[in-house]
Amino acid sequence: MTSNGATGDVPRRSGAAPGTPTELELLLAEAAVGATEAVGGFSGGVYLRSDTEGLLRLAVMTGLPSRLFRPWWRVHVNRPFPAAQVFRSGRPVYLADAEEAMRRFPQLMVSLPFPFSGFYAPVGDGNERFGVLAVLRAVTPGRPVVHGDRRRMSDTAHRLGAALGALRDRGTEIGWNAEPLSAQMPSLSAPPVRIGHFTWDLRTDAVTGDAVFCRILGHRPEDFPGTLTAFTDRLTPEDGLGLRAVARRTGAADGPDARRIRLRGVDGRAHLVELSEVSVRPEPHTGPGAGPVAFPARPGPAGDPGPGAAPAVLHGFLVDLGPGQAVTEAGDRLPRAMLSVDRLGRVTYANTSAETLLGRGRPELAGRVLWEALPWLADPVYEDHFRAALMARAPVAFVARRADETWLEVTLYSGHDGVTVTLDPAERPVGLPPGAPADRPAGPLGALTGRSTGLYRPVALAIALTEAVTARQVSAVVTDELLPAFGGRQLAIYLLHERHLFLAWETGFPQGFLDRFDGVGLDARLPGVETLTTGRPLFFESMEHLAAAYPGIPLDAHVGARAFLPLIASGRPVGSCILGFDQPRDFSPEERAVLTALAGLIAQALERARRYDTEAALARGLQDALLPHRLPVLDHVDTVGRYLPGTQGMDVGGDWYDVVETGDRIALVIGDVQGHGVAAAATMGQLRSALRAFALGGHDPAEVMSGTNRLLIDLDPGQFASCVYLLLDPATGRAQAVRAGHPQPLLRHPDGRTEVLDLAGGVVLGVDATASYPVTELTLEPGALLALYTDGMVEQAGADIDTGVERLRAALAGGGAEPLAETANRLIREARRAEDRPDDIALLLASRWE
Repeated sequence: MTSNGATGDVPRRSGAAPGTPTELELLLAEAAVGATEAVGGFSGGVYLRSDTEGLLRLAVMTGLPSRLFRPWWRVHVNRPFPAAQVFRSGRPVYLADAEEAMRRFPQLMVSLPFPFSGFYAPVGDGNERFGVLAVLRAVTPGRPVVHGDRRRMSDTAHRLGAALGALRDRGTEIGWNAEPLSAQMPSLSAPPVRIGHFTWDLRTDAVTGDAVFCRILGHRPEDFPGTLTAFTDRLTPEDGLGLRAVARRTGAADGPDARRIRLRGVDGRAHLVELSEVSVRPEPHTGPGAGPVAFPARPGPAGDPGPGAAPAVLHGFLVDLGPGQAVTEAGDRLPRAMLSVDRLGRVTYANTSAETLLGRGRPELAGRVLWEALPWLADPVYEDHFRAALMARAPVAFVARRADETWLEVTLYSGHDGVTVTLDPAERPVGLPPGAPADRPAGPLGALTGRSTGLYRPVALAIALTEAVTARQVSAVVTDELLPAFGGRQLAIYLLHERHLFLAWETGFPQGFLDRFDGVGLDARLPGVETLTTGRPLFFESMEHLAAAYPGIPLDAHVGARAFLPLIASGRPVGSCILGFDQPRDFSPEERAVLTALAGLIAQALERARRYDTEAALARGLQDALLPHRLPVLDHVDTVGRYLPGTQGMDVGGDWYDVVETGDRIALVIGDVQGHGVAAAATMGQLRSALRAFALGGHDPAEVMSGTNRLLIDLDPGQFASCVYLLLDPATGRAQAVRAGHPQPLLRHPDGRTEVLDLAGGVVLGVDATASYPVTELTLEPGALLALYTDGMVEQAGADIDTGVERLRAALAGGGAEPLAETANRLIREARRAEDRPDDIALLLASRWE
């Protein structure tokens, strides 16, 4: 899968004019803006699947500066976050307040510790899931999300999914692999006084405007070419994308409608633009050569994107904000420095005091992104405060250090259209270490500030580590959470075994560079060894410092910084961890303390993973002993069984298969015990023995299943299992089958037609001692092939199980005349391709011949 966002900071736009959004980008922006507007949110976005298996990427964001939300640009579908759960399950999630969010998604609230509510809806077309639509808005404590907001959110997601499906059908791959695009939101400013005018023909993208309109764009009226490109090329990408999204929303409205949006002119200042409909909506053109897929105004029937087109012509008005000039004059008279910043982080106004305080020698502030205009604000701690102000809508105050070592008291006041920033000279905080950013709450305005917000990502890492149960998962969590939190680029984890350190995980280092250190003894004079033997972390602010401390040590780079952390769990040495940074950096006392503490958590997680590995080895041995080593050789029927352990957690579960000879008939069995590890494998062995005993005793299939059910309840009331039991007469092909909560078998007929059987079923084993299991009769013709399997064969994160069953059915149908063993191997190879399989797999194939 590919997308138009392939690499780099800005997605490549194949076939589009410079600065012209693709149809995919327009659909995403329109949905994000529309959903946010529909439910009264302050920010919205769309996550799309990417080329990386199991990874969602934020494609478009509106209402908040995407720079401040870099840690949330990527979401793995197996992580405990709302967007991931929605993509996996296909069901929306609505979080009305912080209390509900903390209860259901503690990692989300640890990483964003601000009061907000969140709406998340799946975006897909039919059985194909593209991504997730998300909206954030102010909290409504004690009040649930009303039905109307749920409907508006789901309608928007449904329309987006249908439009993306239509775009896919026309040959566009739906996915995202680049940084997110930003789109400006409509403004809620007071009714304006119109000073300029333009018209926009959406059918031809022709734009005509008066002298005021042309001047704002930096054109002379006589030179304006009258095209949409000439209009949008003078706008920033986020303004151009937002303008197009607002235009499509205006055109899709059911009746007269007007929307306002702030656009930055060539003078760097914000100008308000109002769009309204002129003519009626034309009939959509759906024949050959039809134009771009339009985001429909209303959802049609299921699978129908609804009516397509926007109106023919829009009126556009440039507006005067009325008393805005007086406000500007009043602001310039204030002795206090004041800035106005829009919700994408761009400075729209700086009063005279601000220009004086910040230095008149710098370029004019208006029109620039705040963190680029004032680089000393681009600090993770300060960014936390801006996130708090933008998301919680409460005043926030903190003390910040400028590049010239002077200090300012910064206060933030947030509203729908942006943030007002005031700046006052301040004294250096008492007791602050040199080079450390300040984080001092200022009275009641500091209620949402404090050091805890600056440490939310390390806390999120700590929570994520508690969920990792294998060394591979621990290393992946450290890569995904620890490196972004501290701006690292390289990571290596070495584990101790028999007084030697062996490389267990690496990322970011040149290929093969670390091989020379693999297996080094504890007597080697290397920082990765000494940090473990001494128990002290080692921090090197530059590569020069590292080379000076360890003369002759091979270096992978000449510029950067390194941190070597001991991995010690409860006094037991586990290994060492190396963090690499591309640029020299100071490690503040706070950072050193946090990294050292996190190293202890990583060590505990790795030690826990070792114990899991030990138990998993025991479970694997037990599983191997209990599964049949070979199946009986029979007349008229060939059978083949396969077992594949999972790759997550304990690896080995309670899946099993068996073939039992019962006189002139044979019993085919497939089952799945809940859980993983030694307990599941032991229960599986007991059930397999019980089923064989009942089968060999001559009981009919219903009695076999009922007896096994009662036995499981007696053995372990807290355990349950699913099962299919089929009794087959090889000579005639007649069979009787019972099913206890297990996936339906597949049957390939001699002519190649393959179907999902419809066996009547009862509840899973171990739940109800009085449960009954109805019998289904069927016939296997000569040349037919029966496939019994466990749910690990068809379940996949983010996909409906019916999709997996259909995929397996198609694979079985495509086997042709290949040997039965090759069919089993091929089906298992397909399942083995998945890197992360949370469940194990059992497969039993039986083919009948004359």
